[in-house]
Amino acid sequence: MSRLLTIAIPTFNRAELLDKQLEWLSQAILGFENDCEILISDNCSTDNTQDIIKKWQNKLSNIIFISNRNTSNIGVMRNIMFCLNTAQSKYVWTIGDDDPIKNNTLSYIIDNLKKHPELSLLVLNYSRFNAISSQIIKERNFNITEEKIHDDARTFIEHNIKEGIFGFGFMTAQVYRTDTVKMALKKWQNSLNNLEMQVFWGAYCALQGSIKFSHDVFVEYTCGTNCLSDKKTWFKVYYADLVRVYTKLKEIGYSPEFCQKLIIRHFTHQHTLRILLGAIRRYPILGLKTAIPYLFVVLSNTFQLMLTRRQFS
Repeated sequence: MSRLLTIAIPTFNRAELLDKQLEWLSQAILGFENDCEILISDNCSTDNTQDIIKKWQNKLSNIIFISNRNTSNIGVMRNIMFCLNTAQSKYVWTIGDDDPIKNNTLSYIIDNLKKHPELSLLVLNYSRFNAISSQIIKERNFNITEEKIHDDARTFIEHNIKEGIFGFGFMTAQVYRTDTVKMALKKWQNSLNNLEMQVFWGAYCALQGSIKFSHDVFVEYTCGTNCLSDKKTWFKVYYADLVRVYTKLKEIGYSPEFCQKLIIRHFTHQHTLRILLGAIRRYPILGLKTAIPYLFVVLSNTFQLMLTRRQFS
């Protein structure tokens, strides 16, 4: 691999946002042209996305700039996976076309990847912004007091679950070692429609080497602008996709007790029963197909956790 980092942007029908993101990247990448390659994967957009890509290919002619246009819309997760599988650098950073990124982010990433070649995962701290109310929901997602390299990622993650450290679901906040994330893709190939697969990829990569979480906030996650703003999609993702990922974590090395606690915490985190009943009323088929397996998983893991504690009490 000749480059250190692939900066990949999967996009669909958001030419104006892509233009702004590439304008930011054109400034951020100055001085790092030999370290990076750019990859854009257009998911068969019907707007002027291709014109924007060609514009920036011409402007950034001194950088390896790869462009792909799918012949049809293959879905968001498949498009992200295409970016990860196509990357040829040692690391890959897949960013959203609409995610605000601070100017010093790329220099921070490059510096860390060069100083710590053993890293398999670098996680950027991020804030949460509500696009509907125009308010910051959370100043920082991870309560990191001191930046450290963690060689025992499993212990670190399992110990910090109460602090909300287990937040691998935001694509732009994660920089993967390329060969490691490609292994993660192969590890669970039959889940292409699971919109929370990035949690699995991050959790898998964390166990394959050293990890680091940044103290400073570098990225902003904007709520209300993606597919999760649709309540029906959110319900399916939160109560089916995410829980399915949690159940898979023990297969890659996380402790059964940790996975059980994740699922139980998921159930007790908010007014779950009221949400499930409301979903069943609004969309009965999806509601029942989601709620019944979900409650079974919660009850099964609660029983298993109780049984384990009795055995060791």
